[in-house]
Amino acid sequence: MLKTDTMGVASHAKRIRLHIKHSEVHSRSSLVYITLHFKKRDSQSLRYSSPSVHTFFLYNHSQRITTVLLTYHTGKGHLLGRLASIVAKQLLEGQKVVIVRCESLNVSGEFFRTKLKYHDYLRKGTRFNKTRGPFHFRAPSRIFYKAVRGMVAHKTARGKAAMERLKVFEGVPPPYDKKKRVVVPQALRVLRLKQGRKYTTLGDLSKSVGWKYSDVVAKLEEKRQTRAAEYYAKKKALTKKVEAAQAAQADSEVSKQLATFGY
Repeated sequence: MLKTDTMGVASHAKRIRLHIKHSEVHSRSSLVYITLHFKKRDSQSLRYSSPSVHTFFLYNHSQRITTVLLTYHTGKGHLLGRLASIVAKQLLEGQKVVIVRCESLNVSGEFFRTKLKYHDYLRKGTRFNKTRGPFHFRAPSRIFYKAVRGMVAHKTARGKAAMERLKVFEGVPPPYDKKKRVVVPQALRVLRLKQGRKYTTLGDLSKSVGWKYSDVVAKLEEKRQTRAAEYYAKKKALTKKVEAAQAAQADSEVSKQLATFGY
């Protein structure tokens, strides 16, 4: 919500070139006062007029500064729609999100029924020219991207900026293979679907409708998991040695203290 003490500044901001000289921010309860000192440039004479001061009042409902975080989510075992809704909310709040392993996302319902739904979706198009859209993505990452886009006002400046904060991938490409990844409990299939219910893996659906890179992604994922297993084995052995050394040092210190007391 934006208010101004000068008539017409907000509406004529595009017509007048504003050169900001200084800004002051004052926070009082739920209002933030931003004072801008700038000079107006006359486009005809190309000369600067006298400085003027305008104060804008911005409502600050949160009364706190939100830190922009970059989170890495793994798509494996998550329900597509539930994960998309949570990611869309985070994007609109200013968070940066990276989704990997989109080919392992799940959709509730058996495979054949989900495939029929997708083929019905493929029929939708501009009647007189199919090249004008809507465009039907086959890759799992683009299917998830479009699901998130449908939950965001992506044609506005705010929605466009939100979608730019999202990255989606099949598999786990570098450098994200060495980042700590998290899950979303509210969207996990094992916690949301009743046991025994049928579900579809998004990678299988994409492969059945024309996605050509499932074998390539599977091969790269196998190599990544092999490297990850080797790294984890080395890390586990090193951690065990460090813990043993720390325990030995603690025992030696305790034995020295006991020796001073005659034990």
